[in-house]
Amino acid sequence: MKRVSILAVTILMFLGQSCNQNRNTNNENSTTMNDTAKTEQYTFELSDKVTRQKVTFKNRYGITLTGDLYLPAGHLGNEPFPALAISGPFGAVKEQSSGLYANQMAERGFAVLAFDPSYTGESGGEPRNVASPDISTEDFSAAVDFLGIQKNIDRNKIGIIGICGWAGFALNATAIDKRVKAVATTSMYDMTRVMSKGYNDATTLEQRTQILEQLGEQRWKDAENGTPAYQPPYNKLSGGEAQFQIEYHDYYMTPRGYHERSVNSGNAWTITTPIPFMNMPILTYIKEISPRPTLLIAGENAHSRYFSEDTYKAAAEPKELVIIPNAVHVDLYDKIDLIPFDKLETFFKENLK
Repeated sequence: MKRVSILAVTILMFLGQSCNQNRNTNNENSTTMNDTAKTEQYTFELSDKVTRQKVTFKNRYGITLTGDLYLPAGHLGNEPFPALAISGPFGAVKEQSSGLYANQMAERGFAVLAFDPSYTGESGGEPRNVASPDISTEDFSAAVDFLGIQKNIDRNKIGIIGICGWAGFALNATAIDKRVKAVATTSMYDMTRVMSKGYNDATTLEQRTQILEQLGEQRWKDAENGTPAYQPPYNKLSGGEAQFQIEYHDYYMTPRGYHERSVNSGNAWTITTPIPFMNMPILTYIKEISPRPTLLIAGENAHSRYFSEDTYKAAAEPKELVIIPNAVHVDLYDKIDLIPFDKLETFFKENLK
């Protein structure tokens, strides 16, 4: 299927995808789960100080979500764990960045749930690879549900971390879900803002109107066919791409971060995925996170830095913005030497009480 030009450009830009359809299943970066004999592909090594167990739970819409629960190994105390729920980046799966974060934070004494969002990865929902700002926000609260009914977790000490596009959902979930005691984000995107207004809010009303007209036409086609159409297979980098697109490719389409279930690793979203994002600003009530604390972390050279800076200005105290020198957007996906895990540890230990 051939895409109409403006819709094609917009979808590529807000997803930051210019990827290779080649499905490399090389398990060079695989680790063995220590709770089963099954070997799964992860993009990082499981710490010997951490255990990992696959779990499932349902969200408010009845969709079964799949996650990995990371716990500090050898814990013999009777004190229940403080806990974190983590997801992101947008279009990623739990075996990628969110799992890496969970592994690191479990080493620091937290019970951590990294989960696949609805309609993606190993989680349920049909059709596949579609997103909704409402359901994505709900997925975080469903993760809090799960954590709060575990006997070894203190339900009064639960925080969340959102990475990339899931940072916006994390903030939205925290605003509405008062059970969340603290929230942190890294390489933040507000997906409703970038889809509806373009990067740096550059989309004109005329362009927006044309995009919405094209999306409406696509709905007719999907209704006639009885199934949603997906974006065409992503091509190899051909030269001339924006630097951030090259950086996405170097994470999602190389052994560094590739995972066959990841939407961004050579799969695709439905063409009509942008529809609910076009008029649903998820950060409208960000001030209602207060008096609970917000930590925003962004790379100095990240194309997405302005999302964190604008969110910091809009949020109420207590809040903190941390800029990582020389880092780009995807550096905070997996570069352990740049991601400020010590800062995250301190932030949550001070505020989950």
